[in-house]
Amino acid sequence: MSSDLAQKIREIREVETSGRGEFSQLIGIAKKTLEGIEQTGRVPKGDLLEAVCKQWPKYTLWLMTGMTDEACGQVSPEIERARRTLKKTGTDTD
Repeated sequence: MSSDLAQKIREIREVETSGRGEFSQLIGIAKKTLEGIEQTGRVPKGDLLEAVCKQWPKYTLWLMTGMTDEACGQVSPEIERARRTLKKTGTDTD
């Protein structure tokens, strides 16, 4: 059974990097460790969660609680993906 945190790590990786290799390098873990978390649903250790939050602070609230607060810059990968799509289509209001 997959853990919620493992799935969230995967979602961040898919939005922010080109793959497991890049993600692993950016947060300083072995690619095999990341593969194990994503494929087995193993709960990530605290140091890995801390590294993800330091690399992409905008996901900290969502990663740890499932909540977002866009006014404070705390988003989810889904929100970030939508923002990027809007910018590509020229429908972004910023």
